[in-house]
Amino acid sequence: MKTLSLMLSIFSFLSFTSCQSATKKSEDESASARVQTAHKPSPQDLSEYETAYFASGCFWCVEAIFESVRGVKEVVSGYSGGSEKNPTYEQVSYGRTSHAESVMVYYDPEVVSFGTLVQVFFGSHDPTTLNRQGPDKGAQYRSIAFYQTPEERKTIQDYIIKLEEGNYFENPIVTEVREFEKFWKAEDYHQDYEKRNPDNPYVRNVSVPRLKKFQKTYPELLKEDVH
Repeated sequence: MKTLSLMLSIFSFLSFTSCQSATKKSEDESASARVQTAHKPSPQDLSEYETAYFASGCFWCVEAIFESVRGVKEVVSGYSGGSEKNPTYEQVSYGRTSHAESVMVYYDPEVVSFGTLVQVFFGSHDPTTLNRQGPDKGAQYRSIAFYQTPEERKTIQDYIIKLEEGNYFENPIVTEVREFEKFWKAEDYHQDYEKRNPDNPYVRNVSVPRLKKFQKTYPELLKEDVH
């Protein structure tokens, strides 16, 4: 009985520490999502900002990390890297599409460069784990650095070479470097999810520790109100 009890406890812990299982739509969560949508603030004018796109695991984690970076105005969670149109969270999180959970980063190039965002990307996840990031497994959680220009592609590739030559990681980097094609915004209840759901088990056990680790490693890149 003790063995069975221990196994059930472990299963219970794991089931609440993956990005996929943490948002199974209970009636309460669905209601909360509707409320959040109903009270959604007016869209910002982001036309003066540049955009960059990355995928490095659960987008709740990635969104929070980039939003703490100085020069970043807004970060949107969504899906990219696949061919299917209008993907939903249920489809992507269960691996039913070729998309990965991704983020769109709006940034001021006079404050933070694309090269620094690439540094943030590689410095905030493990780019050596294929189709996996932490407890989240599947191609939907793969590592992708998207580029929109030949210059951005070179920036990403040069940084990978720097990391490899410096032996920053024990294993080979498996990050995809691919041209950006299309970004699909995720459902409203995923936006600012970590900030709005601090008591979520996944957020407490995975997202927040990942964010804090990044902030401790790169304090010089953070916004003043983050310190």
